[in-house]
Amino acid sequence: MRQTMRVVGMSMACAAVLQASGYKIPEQSLKGTALGAANVAAVNGADANYYNPANMVWMDNAYHVEGALTYINLPKVKFANSGTGADGESKVEHFLMPSLHVVTPEYYENWRFGFSTVAPGGLSKRWNSPYQKTFAEEFTLRIIEANPTAAYKINDQLALGFGVRMVYTDGVVKSDGNLGFGAAKRDLTGDSIDYGYNLALAYRPTSELKLAATYRSKVDLTVKGDAKLYHLNALQYDGSASVTIPLPATLALAAAYTMDKTTVELVYERVYWSAYKNLDFNYGSTIANPVLVAMFDNPSAKNWKDSNTYRLGITHEYSDKLTLMAGYSYDETPVPDSSLGFELPDADAQLYSFGFSYKIRPDITVGLAYLYSDKKVRSVNNTYAQGKFTGSGAHLVTTGITYRF
Repeated sequence: MRQTMRVVGMSMACAAVLQASGYKIPEQSLKGTALGAANVAAVNGADANYYNPANMVWMDNAYHVEGALTYINLPKVKFANSGTGADGESKVEHFLMPSLHVVTPEYYENWRFGFSTVAPGGLSKRWNSPYQKTFAEEFTLRIIEANPTAAYKINDQLALGFGVRMVYTDGVVKSDGNLGFGAAKRDLTGDSIDYGYNLALAYRPTSELKLAATYRSKVDLTVKGDAKLYHLNALQYDGSASVTIPLPATLALAAAYTMDKTTVELVYERVYWSAYKNLDFNYGSTIANPVLVAMFDNPSAKNWKDSNTYRLGITHEYSDKLTLMAGYSYDETPVPDSSLGFELPDADAQLYSFGFSYKIRPDITVGLAYLYSDKKVRSVNNTYAQGKFTGSGAHLVTTGITYRF
């Protein structure tokens, strides 16, 4: 991220750092993947600590632990240029993303506590084609969040939850190309630790109906690291660099209704990406080379917009041991045409998911889930890209195990 931020005055690598549709990863557990993150109002496992900590107060009075491992595949993205010969395609990307959730028993009257460690965002996009690698030869971003929480039961129908977000960011940005001013190259690395908070409210007016609202605060990512900038193969800058970018706030409103053994949940999610208005890198000393100033040091307008995601999840208890799950989501992109680039060619997406869990013992459950993110074909016509992106999307496979003691 740090690099992202420093890197790109003209490139949009940093924009990718904050991408809602393509950069955000809400699937942080087995059920999170199987239900497409429609797992807020009715969540009842250890992952409640992350999705809705208020729900922890209604869990069995025991320790609940869940571990999950998600394989993420990002297919090739193809770019067809409008007659200028700058066609290209990105590399296929593969990742493994672990997560862990813990909920404690009731230590004090009406209080429960929990802890999660997750990877709520991440990205890697690499291009070998000459024009695209000018902006995003490599853009890799890793985010890890530790989230301790507490919940308090006001009464049998109403509960509150709150927690602290501790976010670690690490990234690499590389570019190598020629835009008519001679070969220019950048090689950036950086990291940061930043903080925010989350809140949750759960209300159960009847045994069948569950309502919830959750809020995750904006976190300003204060990325700092090292940058090397080259022009005509000569090192022009070797020093520190920093940038501050908002990881925006998120509001989720959810309702779940249970009919016999089937639960249907609807989630509306609002991501306040409009906080990301521009990208401005700061270097430890003045960059004198005008080409590098134009490419890597001038502020870049982003003007992202708030985005919405609509989620539907269905859970069916097929038997005492087997539970089946499926989900569908429609996810809007926050990136306007003017800010769309090769670091993350994002678009509106439809997400399809399904999975199952199986209780192998009264205290142990295992499961498997799959999610496919199908992004729309998107045309673009701005300063850096004129053409059409196809093939964007993602495949997620999650396996998980829960233990109660």
